[in-house]
Amino acid sequence: MLVGIMGGTFDPVHLGHLLAAERALEEGGLDEVWFMPANVPPHKPNPPKATTEQRVDMLKLSIAGHPRFRLELIEIERQGISYTVDTVDQLRRRYPNVRFCYIVGADMVQYLPNWVRIEEIMRNISFIGLQRPGYSLDMSGLPPFIRQGVRLAVMPQIELSSTDIRERSRSGRSVRYMVHDAVYAYIKERRLYEA
Repeated sequence: MLVGIMGGTFDPVHLGHLLAAERALEEGGLDEVWFMPANVPPHKPNPPKATTEQRVDMLKLSIAGHPRFRLELIEIERQGISYTVDTVDQLRRRYPNVRFCYIVGADMVQYLPNWVRIEEIMRNISFIGLQRPGYSLDMSGLPPFIRQGVRLAVMPQIELSSTDIRERSRSGRSVRYMVHDAVYAYIKERRLYEA
């Protein structure tokens, strides 16, 4: 089985995340996509605004009913900083019959050389880089072991970010149609991100 990992803070999960997962599923020939919320992302200095439980709840609401989307809590269970190299090692031990690939934006592909122990990561998994219209990814300057481990897939242009959704909620503006309807209701009911 080939599984795509959609990692992130998901604070909150939005329709861009879901569309990216669906596109990677189709273009990457994946059997499933597992959404894996980070406990403490190494590249984000501030903690998530929503609690871990709230982020997990919103993911569950977003992917409910999709037969090939699943929630994986390995980084939450492990605690501490969510380094991909540790996650990959743990995933391979827990699921020895599954091949994994990480789903990232094409802009993140350029940053892969900076990931902790990237050579070890690339020996064990591959990547799908989602390329948005208007963004040109030049992989010629990347080390060969990275170029060989990345497949590109086309992502439609969609301008959504969790940061913008939090800001809109904080200022009393609508986030309807930016998140799944069930997540919209969840955010409104709990008044998430308003303060």
